Amino acid sequence: MKYMLLMQFGRQADFPPISTWPPEDVMAHIEFMHSTNEKLTAAGELVEAQGLAMPDQARIVRAGDGGTPVVTDGPYPETKEFLIGYWIVDCDSQERAIELAASVSAAPGPGGKPLNMPIEVRQVMSGPPEEL
Repeated sequence: MKYMLLMQFGRQADFPPISTWPPEDVMAHIEFMHSTNEKLTAAGELVEAQGLAMPDQARIVRAGDGGTPVVTDGPYPETKEFLIGYWIVDCDSQERAIELAASVSAAPGPGGKPLNMPIEVRQVMSGPPEEL
C-alpha cells in the first residue's frame, strides 16, 4: 500500500523558523532528510520525496471565466501551517507508514533537539472506495 507522509510546518511549532538556525543545524537537518531517503530507498519503500519552496512563493490558481487561470499569491497571513515537503512510501501496512512518519518527525532542529514536527499520514488511493 502506498502512503503519503506530509510534513507540516507552522507558527505553532516549538522551534524557530529554519531561516534563523545556525548553519550547522540546518546542515544536520538536511543530512537527516538525505539519510532518511537513503534508508527508505534501501528498504524498497521510497516512491518519491520532495521538499517544497517556502509559502511566499506559492500561488493559488482558480479557473476564471472561460477557464482562464486566475492567479493570486498565497498562502495568506491567516495561514498557520503549511506543507513543506512530502514522501510517498510503499509499505506493507498503515502501522509501518506511522513508524516512518514518527522517524521523520524526530528530525533534528536547533542544537540537535528533535523537532517532533507533525507528519500527516494518508493512504494513496488506487481507485474509488469500494462502498461506491
